[in-house]
Amino acid sequence: MSKIDTYYKKMTETPVYKLILKLGIPTTISMLITNIYNLADTYFLGTLDESAQASTGILFTLQAIIQAIAFMLGHGSGTYCAKALAEKDTKTATTYVSTAFFTGFLMGVLILIFGFIFFEPMLWALGSTESILPHAKDYGLWVLISCPFMITSLILNNNLRYEGIAMFSMIGLTFGGVLNVLGDYILVIKLGMGVFGAGLATAVSQMVSFVILLVLYILKAQGSLKIRAVSFNKIVFINILKGGLPSLIRQGFNSISNGILNNMTKPFGDAAIAAITIVHRYTSFVLAIGIGIGQGFQPVASFNYSAGKIKRVKKGLLFTWIFSTIVVGVISLFGIFFSSNIVRIFQEAPEVVEIGSLALKFSSVGLIFLSSSTSANMLFQSIRRAKLASFLALLRSGLVFLPAVIILQNLFGLFGVQSSQGIADVLSGLISIPFMIHFLKNEKDDNDFLDTTPKGEVDNLNDKEKETTTF
Repeated sequence: MSKIDTYYKKMTETPVYKLILKLGIPTTISMLITNIYNLADTYFLGTLDESAQASTGILFTLQAIIQAIAFMLGHGSGTYCAKALAEKDTKTATTYVSTAFFTGFLMGVLILIFGFIFFEPMLWALGSTESILPHAKDYGLWVLISCPFMITSLILNNNLRYEGIAMFSMIGLTFGGVLNVLGDYILVIKLGMGVFGAGLATAVSQMVSFVILLVLYILKAQGSLKIRAVSFNKIVFINILKGGLPSLIRQGFNSISNGILNNMTKPFGDAAIAAITIVHRYTSFVLAIGIGIGQGFQPVASFNYSAGKIKRVKKGLLFTWIFSTIVVGVISLFGIFFSSNIVRIFQEAPEVVEIGSLALKFSSVGLIFLSSSTSANMLFQSIRRAKLASFLALLRSGLVFLPAVIILQNLFGLFGVQSSQGIADVLSGLISIPFMIHFLKNEKDDNDFLDTTPKGEVDNLNDKEKETTTF
């Protein structure tokens, strides 16, 4: 049996819950490690002062923008790679991943260049204050330098995951995360390099992760990375953008909302910004568990939907929805009942603890409902229903959150800022549930399945070779 036949059998015959856990556990670890990058910086800079710690919150917005681009290209190409592999077409898979990879590197270089040109105005726009700005410059320098490697690392990570070999995607990120924590300890604590050292540690760890993931992809993936396979065919780019649009919206609006949140918090001082930064980092860490499980479901949903195995997709959705809600719900209880203790780990200043404690309680309640939102979003993105997936992605940080934070801040001041994210998460989760129920009840059974994506137009690129330019 060939390699691709073995892979097909694995994705379509392994019990769904076992397959999701097999793919989801290493993906969850990868997500947690990614968040450890930020948590480590927040923790070690908390040993300096509130302004230094708040600078990581300012730059988190820029990092979210970079990640939005990476996830768009990674999820977009990964979705169509999974479809191509379900049709046993490795050449098309290579075209998609190569196009996404080299496009991502180029975009990273452009962000680096324009970031340096408009460095200080960008930091003011992201919510810096006079006291935070010098620290934000030190940290932002390294965020920009590492940008091309961050984007391409996440593209490789996601394509390894969509090929059903998430264990290898975990290895590169885990090594980078451990290196980042060690680097923070040495550079910030031992050598006294402050925010500059924390940024340097993050950049080095991103570059090391990139090298490891690149080697693993070349050795283990069914697709290949080839410059000559990069396509300028507009169909390929449209598919990547369409498949990755929900991720761009989800991450992009997360960055926009975080920037707005920083600016809405600015009138209440550096302590408030530091507190909201801590809460955002902690809740992102917890949410990574739910997202990790959901990302374990994505390749299962994408592959089986393309193979016409709709019942497996439905079983996978139910398992992912229920399991992630239970796991995230249990962990969220710590944020509800021990919020002060958690905030105090990162910053002991009484004002920061007081502000952060209440915000963490609200956010932790919201996390319980957010598992519904992420499960629905990842389902529809994986089965290439881009419009619906994009709408659901827009809820949390856009359609619901932005009105909530603006209205609540104007009505209740700081309390409105503290409560807005939790309220938005509850509403987003409740809105998403009917869409999943409709899919479970009304989607066609396996025997009636018809993939509506035209064959030959996009996926069988051999028929379009004369219209495709490579370099």
